Amino acid sequence: MSRPVVALAGILLLAVGVALTAGGGLPRAGSVAPVALPSPSATAVPIASPASTTEAQPIGPIPEGYRIQMPRLGIDLPIAEGDVERDVVVQQTPENFAFHLPGTAIPGTFGNSYLYAHARRGMFLSLWNARVGDQVTITTPAGTELKFVVTEVHPRVPPADTSWVQPSADERLTLQTSTGPNRDDPRFVVIAAPA
Repeated sequence: MSRPVVALAGILLLAVGVALTAGGGLPRAGSVAPVALPSPSATAVPIASPASTTEAQPIGPIPEGYRIQMPRLGIDLPIAEGDVERDVVVQQTPENFAFHLPGTAIPGTFGNSYLYAHARRGMFLSLWNARVGDQVTITTPAGTELKFVVTEVHPRVPPADTSWVQPSADERLTLQTSTGPNRDDPRFVVIAAPA
């Protein structure tokens, strides 16, 4: 398979792992390659316990009109809601968008907002060059700019590590892309906190 066809190959593993370990139903992510499902005994270590918060975590679908920009990396993409049927089952993930993982927080609200895109030029390929301190701007449909700063860069996350999609006890962006064309290739994960 070509790189474009499998650029998001690990997301299904991440989402299915979360669904299985959290007792959820369907996978909540997009992928463009067939992948093996993790066993029901797979475990995930949550980033933070959602029970430790008193606020409800607002979740998607994300409204139209959101956009992500990382000026130093040349990232400037509209954000659309991920679609399990399209991205996973039919394997027709569109290009030229970042996608919001269904079931995660909307950017700018309390919780973990999980965004993913293909590792292609003009999309999240340049995320591989992210550094702590990089600026991230999310523009809302109303034109409000939400400012974030990269606090963590994780270049080799195993595909079966589902902890990154878990709810968090803080406001954060989790940005993810792939590092190679195979489903077993590590994922590239960047965390950003409000600036």
